[in-house]
Amino acid sequence: MYANTINVKSLLIAAAVALLLLVGAGVAFATGSGSDSSEQQATGPGIEKAKSVALDHTNGGRVTGTEIGDEEGYYEVEVIRDDGSQVDVHLDRDFNVLSTPADHESSNDQDGPNDSGD
Repeated sequence: MYANTINVKSLLIAAAVALLLLVGAGVAFATGSGSDSSEQQATGPGIEKAKSVALDHTNGGRVTGTEIGDEEGYYEVEVIRDDGSQVDVHLDRDFNVLSTPADHESSNDQDGPNDSGD
């Protein structure tokens, strides 16, 4: 009888541990896959203007992502240039270019017409 009690207790403990693991995994899955879920969805006329300014600043390319409320500026527009390089253009609320990380200047090292020289 005593052996049965120990087996039942062991079974209940194992079931409780398994349940806690499943709940933890469910919470981890529900909160996201490591991406920052606090970012605002980038839509609307403001983001369209930000895309236009970013493409002007990079002399063309293709927009691959946008964010609003980025830590480096109000708008962030990710652009892949025609040469395949990626540029993140950071803009303030008034659509002024703040920075362009990973921005590689042209082969003659001259800044573009809208480049602030960063």
